[in-house]
Parts: sequence; C-alpha cells; structure tokens
Amino acid sequence: MGIVRFALKYPYTFYVLAALILFLGVSAIIVMPEDIFPEIDIPVVSVIWQYTGLSVPEMEQRITTYSQYSMSANVTGIKNMEAQTLNGISVQKVYFQPDVSLDLAISQIVAATNLVRAAGHPAANRGEVRCVERSGIAAQPRLRPSQ
Repeated sequence: MGIVRFALKYPYTFYVLAALILFLGVSAIIVMPEDIFPEIDIPVVSVIWQYTGLSVPEMEQRITTYSQYSMSANVTGIKNMEAQTLNGISVQKVYFQPDVSLDLAISQIVAATNLVRAAGHPAANRGEVRCVERSGIAAQPRLRPSQ
C-alpha cells in the first residue's frame, strides 16, 4: 500500500515517470535499426550444369550425383550442398564454412567439375558448366520451372 499512498500524495511524480517512459520508448524505436533480412555472410558457390535433351532422372543420375560426389571428395570446407535438377539443367549450391577462402574453393570446384567431365559420362562431355559464381546467402535466387 505504500506505493499507492505515495502516488496519491505526489501524482506529478508518476506523470513525469510515464512521460519519461513514453519518451525513452519512442526514442528507442527511432534509433533501432530496421532490417527484415539481416546481413548474413555465408559463402555460397553456385554451379550450373546445362545439357539440353536430358530428362530429370538422367540429369540427376549422370551429372548431379557424380558432380556432388566429386565436389564432396575434392573440395575442402564444405558445410552443406544442395541440388535442384530440371530438364537439362542442374543447379548445385555449395555452402561453405565462414572461414573458407572462396578463391581456393572455386578453383577446387572447377577441378572437381572437370573431373566429372573427364570421367567419361557422355552427357558430361557434351554439356557445359555455365556458371560458377560466388555470393552470400541472401542473394541466392530459387530456380523455378516456367509454366
């Protein structure tokens, strides 16, 4: 009951406290950075294989699987790999540990893809690796089939 008696005896003190809380709350909201997608710098390398004429199962069995085997065996610092295969296109994203040198990783990935080509798979010899690019995780678009 002591706080109630104090509030009744000195009401202006609580008005000032309420105004102070309101002022500090508004100033905190104004100063607070607004970012829906924070800057997360996870190194990602995308490898895009293109071979027109191959169906999805053939592309997966002949290119995607062997490419992932080759990259997982020859590239250091891989955290995660994911692949998406469409008719004649295979998009592979290789996520790395934060302390990995991307220049070294890209050269290892190029060597691994050349190993797949040299392995003698007919589709790999006639197809092409269109793009090896580096970027952060926020810049990764999703590949969707056109309808």
